[in-house]
Amino acid sequence: MASATKRVGGGNPTRRKKLLADQFQPLRRQVKIPVWGDLGIRLGVALSLLGLVIMIHWWDRDGLVDNVDGDISFLDVVYFTMISVTTTGFGDIAPVTDRARLVESLIVTPVRIAVLFIFVGAAYDFVIKRSWEKWRMARIQEQLDDHVVVLGYGVSGSQSVGELIERGVDPHCIVVIDPSEERLADAEKLGVNVMAADATRDETLKSVRIDRAQSVLVSAGRDDTSILIVLTVRHLAPDVPISVVVRADDNELLARQAGANNVINPVRFTGLLLAGSVKGAHIADYLADLASVGGRVQLVERVVTEAECGKSISELSTGGQGLRVYRNGRAIGFWEEECQTLQPGDVLVEIIPTAGSERGVSL
Repeated sequence: MASATKRVGGGNPTRRKKLLADQFQPLRRQVKIPVWGDLGIRLGVALSLLGLVIMIHWWDRDGLVDNVDGDISFLDVVYFTMISVTTTGFGDIAPVTDRARLVESLIVTPVRIAVLFIFVGAAYDFVIKRSWEKWRMARIQEQLDDHVVVLGYGVSGSQSVGELIERGVDPHCIVVIDPSEERLADAEKLGVNVMAADATRDETLKSVRIDRAQSVLVSAGRDDTSILIVLTVRHLAPDVPISVVVRADDNELLARQAGANNVINPVRFTGLLLAGSVKGAHIADYLADLASVGGRVQLVERVVTEAECGKSISELSTGGQGLRVYRNGRAIGFWEEECQTLQPGDVLVEIIPTAGSERGVSL
């Protein structure tokens, strides 16, 4: 699940998305076959190939010689086929004519390889692979602590994972859960941990140690599913911060009642950007700049430092522009009197230049 860290497209989110989109994706349809069905198909193919070789050997039995009694019976043909396909070869029955040897070379040998791959593949899929995946999952679970869990890897979920990595979050500290193997394949390319499962199930969330997560991001694509996931997460992890995406205004209150700390409505945000663009051509551009780490500036939320206590919000040690202080659950604007004296425990929202930008640029 956890592959090596891979930064696609460097530090440019647009280039990273373009590189992923340019990769060829074959047209396919998910086929759901139970384990017993898959095993039955494999055994059926192997037995069919064995039957084909038995028929060929019986048809060409005159090219075989039995060094024991000199007679080739049907039982001898079955026996010879089995020891030939399994590459045992005792030498008591052997091909002696050119045609028989040609049949062994051009027909039986490819069948032998095919049967070998079928049985080895079945052993790998049903025994070795499952044991290996369980061992790997146990090792990953042991290391999961203070991680970010992303439930749903659609448009919003994939954008958030890419942005987290751009902000410096180790991909090994991100867990993505989604029922779609196709979407998870894209997530794996970024180096994150992935799990194909239903995020509404308690067992799924417990398996990724949801109670030890730093934060949980929910974007299931449907408001009802997202709210159900929030309820399940809050039940298992009472203190973990949860952010959820909902698209209907009347579901925002339900999401908060379910336990979400942050409710994000992309439809409303898009409307705000459109309305803001009426009053100024650069407002939407600046808001997008603030939201992305790839921009020249970014919004940061942090707790005030000890050295900043007693100072004004305009005298921050980072050199950023303070916008708002949260004190005892109340939001205080930078123009209000209380912001002129920062206190211990205040949560500050500020705008700072992105790393690599000129410090002298206008915020």
